[in-house]
Amino acid sequence: MTTMIEATPWDGDAYGRVAELRAIREQVRRGPSERATEAQHAKGKLTARERIELLLDAGSFHEVEPLRRHRASGFGLEARRPYTDGVITGWGTVHGRTVFVYAHDFRIFGGALGEAHAQKIHKIMDKAIAAGAPLVSLNDGAGARIQEGVSALAGYGGIFQRNTRASGVIPQISVMLGPCAGGAAYSPALTDFVFMVRETSQMFITGPDVVQAVTGEKVSQNGLGGADVHAETSGVAHFAYDDEGTCIEEVRYLLSLLPSNNRQMPPAVDCQDPATRRGDALLSLVPVDGSRPYDMRKVIEEIVDDGEFLEVHERWATNIICALSRLDGQVVGIVANQPQTLAGVLDIEASEKAARFVQMCDAFNIPIVTLLDVPGFLPGVDQEHGGIIRHGAKLLYAYCNATVPRISLILRKAYGGAYIVMDSQSIGADLTYAWPTNEIAVMGAEGAANVIFRRQIAEADDPDAMRAAMVKEYKSELMHPYYAAERGLVDDVIDPVETREVLIRSLAMLRTKHADLPSRKHGNPPT
Repeated sequence: MTTMIEATPWDGDAYGRVAELRAIREQVRRGPSERATEAQHAKGKLTARERIELLLDAGSFHEVEPLRRHRASGFGLEARRPYTDGVITGWGTVHGRTVFVYAHDFRIFGGALGEAHAQKIHKIMDKAIAAGAPLVSLNDGAGARIQEGVSALAGYGGIFQRNTRASGVIPQISVMLGPCAGGAAYSPALTDFVFMVRETSQMFITGPDVVQAVTGEKVSQNGLGGADVHAETSGVAHFAYDDEGTCIEEVRYLLSLLPSNNRQMPPAVDCQDPATRRGDALLSLVPVDGSRPYDMRKVIEEIVDDGEFLEVHERWATNIICALSRLDGQVVGIVANQPQTLAGVLDIEASEKAARFVQMCDAFNIPIVTLLDVPGFLPGVDQEHGGIIRHGAKLLYAYCNATVPRISLILRKAYGGAYIVMDSQSIGADLTYAWPTNEIAVMGAEGAANVIFRRQIAEADDPDAMRAAMVKEYKSELMHPYYAAERGLVDDVIDPVETREVLIRSLAMLRTKHADLPSRKHGNPPT
């Protein structure tokens, strides 16, 4: 056990005071006790300071209010007044750029939030907003500190208000490294990205005991709100990893792709991958037959710098891909249909996923490249009753509202309303390209022929032969690769092997794009 060092009355001895300060600081660095540290490690979890050391560049951390203590009395708190009050706050650098951070220390009051604890977080959030630097929260807390009552709850309100004020101004990243229950779960939900670690982190509004008492359902903490649940089912978590080290290293990678604030451009890097590199593999990656699936990730790998990209929400709404990558060293956001899942259709979850990603890119000055191979919206009673109109409109609104450079590329199918929604020229894409395999139409040729030539097919001696002839005619007249280009709906039909070069040159031209918006407080997007 560690004995708490208390400051003694002033006796005029400066050297003694310095020694006392050093002893207190060492105690703060070690934490409450060796036993508490061992218990944290036994759960497979790092301490708050160990996590900060992994996140920030070596030796760069500057702590704020390490000697802060709560002032609450009663319910046993007056006898326990540890330094830091269970949260470590400060700033440092990641890849040489300033980043603010706060980390719950589960060893002190289980990381529970009290008045002093909350005020420390409020202060560091205010400093991050004022400095225009990203904020990373390392969450491992047991919710509000019950002994402090409404003061603790009010502390959460201050965090939520600052999360909202910082939204779209500085990147906010929540890293879930332990339990997060009740109102505490709302702060991560308000941030730009949520990271989770399997087995050790959970998020839920009401825990398993309450769920069982109210509904009779028995479920474990991980089954209710674990990393895999939120990465695959709810979509709350953008990233999920097996261990804290990998998780925090990926946070550092994400930060390298984001600007410090909405007034800056994302950081560029020197690129050794030639801008003129041909993508010969693209000719074989995408089948001409629109009914054959393929992996859009391989297309992205072939186009971007060194084949590297960071996929967001990789395991949720897998019929659409959202990723951050670089083209010629410049950061881009990529939105792409995934024909390998549900043929790449848009549905409720895919629309929500892509809409939030487009909004994030637009907020932080990240150009958007959209790769289309979409047969339409997913039909069905569940989709209609679930509000596909409302949710699909979120993606439409996000694209229409975005002022960053926007380029769309039609690889193969682009049918119906989904074609319009996926950043078509008509909703403001700056440049629209198509491969010679593109098919832009209201619907597929078979469906269109059945509607347009329904009477002729029904009256024909051989309906099947007539249908085939009408399908062929419709394709040749309205779905040939150059139909849209002839009418100015795409800017050019390009050779697939030149895709990388065309995108890089186009983005370079658009880098100085400026868009004037009408004066308004804010829009009223569909929810």
